[in-house]
Amino acid sequence: MKYSLIIFLILFAFVNGTAQTAGQKKRVLVLTDIENEPDDAQSMVRFLTYSNHWDIEGLIAATSEHMKNKTASWRIREIIEAYGKVRDNLELHEPGYPETNYLLSVVKEGLPVYGMEGVGAGKDSEGSEWIIQAVDKADDRPLWILVWGGPNCLAQALWKARMTRPPSELERFVSKIRVYAISDQDDSAPWIRATFPNLFYIATPGMNAKGAYHFATWTGISGDRFHGRFQGADFSIVDNPWLDEHIRSHGPLGAEYPLVKYLMEGDSPSFLYLVENGLGDPEHPEYGSWGGRYEYYLPQMKKWMNQPETRPFWTNAVDEVKGVDGNYYIGYQETIWRWRESYQNDFAARMDWTIKPYGQANHPPVAALAHPKELRGRSGETIFLSAEGSSDPDGDRLKFEWIYYGEAGSYAGKNPVEIKDKNKKNASLIVPHVNKPETIHVALAVTDDGEPPLTRYQRVIIIALPGL
Repeated sequence: MKYSLIIFLILFAFVNGTAQTAGQKKRVLVLTDIENEPDDAQSMVRFLTYSNHWDIEGLIAATSEHMKNKTASWRIREIIEAYGKVRDNLELHEPGYPETNYLLSVVKEGLPVYGMEGVGAGKDSEGSEWIIQAVDKADDRPLWILVWGGPNCLAQALWKARMTRPPSELERFVSKIRVYAISDQDDSAPWIRATFPNLFYIATPGMNAKGAYHFATWTGISGDRFHGRFQGADFSIVDNPWLDEHIRSHGPLGAEYPLVKYLMEGDSPSFLYLVENGLGDPEHPEYGSWGGRYEYYLPQMKKWMNQPETRPFWTNAVDEVKGVDGNYYIGYQETIWRWRESYQNDFAARMDWTIKPYGQANHPPVAALAHPKELRGRSGETIFLSAEGSSDPDGDRLKFEWIYYGEAGSYAGKNPVEIKDKNKKNASLIVPHVNKPETIHVALAVTDDGEPPLTRYQRVIIIALPGL
């Protein structure tokens, strides 16, 4: 058996528009139809507990299919005011939480009209103008626009840019935008994609004629294949009793978290996708993260107004995941609920941070690799994996898991790649037979034994080469 030297391979990937240096905070702007049902307010509570992860550029109240003629910026402000009462306590645990007055200053309003009724001449709003201003900032980082409701505010900003700028400036404007939309919640969404074919756009399917979502990826945050309570995923940790104990009972911010009416936090995948936990790469939706996994293709389905999609975009991908019942499930939602225990524990810990001193709360471990994140080897060679250097700020004991993430790589062999000692700090795998260079993804999960247990990750991408 041959043993390979661990060789660092620099991967260059095509990125649509400006990329972002690793370690930089992401610029984030939210469009929300908050108050159409409880889930937007729930997502806003969680979002603010992670607000030190990003530079928040705007929180814009918008309309949607579910709330067509009003907006509710007052509710955003209400939750921010509650955040302000716990912000200093959050700072005891991690630095960088934005000041309350700053967050209040970036709350804006879209027009209280539905979809394309708010797009065109004379349809500018405080919200659409704020988007233009944010995109035009002298900042090379892309702006992530997270769409929790209808995107007509974004549509108007793009419409105005298209009408007022030469092609080269419009191209630059569009290249700075990244969209993660929770389905199509008004008829401006397909217009945006058709009119701006180079716009980076993540979206799961829109609604069918009866208003039902097609088991969209985002429903994996708290539902399952049938929005029911058992098809593989653990429903108990997204249900009201768990939320009462771990979220609502925790101080002023927790008190703003409403009871679940349909699904818990349908909009949260959009920002869980951007959480800096070592698992995902936002410029690579196909890699997978707490916010799901997506592939770039043209969906073969008709949506709003019975019109088919006109161009590919990042949309539903499928993972196969072992459920809590021991069975395996394959689907869109699985790309999110496979991480459910980790992201729920993480939220519970952050809510502890809102009310507890540092010594009485748990903090995430540091997952480390003793080798580069990109390795390569030829068929039959052994790749050695090491998490030496991983640590925990609270001195907790750590457990390790090396996860073969088959769907994220290009290798599609008959058998999954076997990882030897996958539950140990040091592990290994044999490069499978390949006829051409292929990628194999392995995710390291490091979990502490604190309360609640918290997990952080590192991803290793192995370039499998044919044997000589």
